[in-house]
Amino acid sequence: MNLEPLNPSGFDNWDEAIRSLPGASFFHTAAWAAAIGKSYGYEPLYFTLREGDLIRAVLPCMDVQSPLTGKRGVCLPFTDYCEPLAPDAVCFRELFDTAIDFGRKRLWRYIEIRGGEAFLSNEESSEQHHGHILDLSAGTDKIFAGLRDSTRRNIKKAQKEKIETDISTSPAALAEFRRLNSMTRRDHGLPPQPKSFFDHLHDQILSKSRGFVALASFRGEAVAANVYFHRGEEMIYKYGASNRAFQNLRSNNLVMWEAIRWGCANGCRTLCFGRTEPDNDGLLQFKSGWGARERLIKYYRYDLRKGAFLKTAPGVHPSYKKIFNRLPIPVLETLGRLLYRHMG
Repeated sequence: MNLEPLNPSGFDNWDEAIRSLPGASFFHTAAWAAAIGKSYGYEPLYFTLREGDLIRAVLPCMDVQSPLTGKRGVCLPFTDYCEPLAPDAVCFRELFDTAIDFGRKRLWRYIEIRGGEAFLSNEESSEQHHGHILDLSAGTDKIFAGLRDSTRRNIKKAQKEKIETDISTSPAALAEFRRLNSMTRRDHGLPPQPKSFFDHLHDQILSKSRGFVALASFRGEAVAANVYFHRGEEMIYKYGASNRAFQNLRSNNLVMWEAIRWGCANGCRTLCFGRTEPDNDGLLQFKSGWGARERLIKYYRYDLRKGAFLKTAPGVHPSYKKIFNRLPIPVLETLGRLLYRHMG
């Protein structure tokens, strides 16, 4: 057995090698590692236990080196969840101890694992988020019947308003999403992701039929768009954006419904709605309306200097959100280009 840090992009057939590992998801693939690493200059360090070309266990990690926010290892930056792939607690501990030793040499302040409750249930989590998973195997008729009444009404309203939808992998569709995303991020008091990230997202994922943009348009203007990833029977809702001026049309509901229909037609059996912060009541209500099963996603942050897990993790201060909320979009986009790599 060899235990070493690997870059998935440099390992032949990485996705096939991890396919059989319990818990493996789209976020463990080489495409996602490449999109994140190339966009923000992070080095992928996937601590891997292997026997020849046979991978037995993986703790995915990115080396984040920032003069503003410090040095750290994150599993994985800008990722809703990324479970350690290990058959048992002993194997996980071996991976984790190796990451700790490596991190001390790199002068990391901490290691953050976005998942891992199966192995860390006795430790305090630093963050908790809500996740929602929808079973697509029942088919569209049963799924539609299981929606909340208001969700069904909103879908029908958008259809009545003649909202047009499209499923696309084109750069033009992604550009429309980026435009809407900048508006939505400002509404939330946050800078948008840099254009370079979406360029890599297209190159690594959408152009290779591993994801798509679901777009809703009203009278020729894009008013809502979501980005989805898919791998085998798994589909993930990763990003959503819309123009609030058209909120009354309920295009957000229709674009989600069209993606669900696509997933059912293309052999997907689950749709993961990503993570939602506990205080985001509006988004929690939106996601719960689709009949999805709710779960808790726990993050764990291990302080390498203290040799202990931290109980809290800092977020974006409310005062910054108020400032970002008032800035022009071009200024916010510039800030996103400058700051995002320090936020992972």
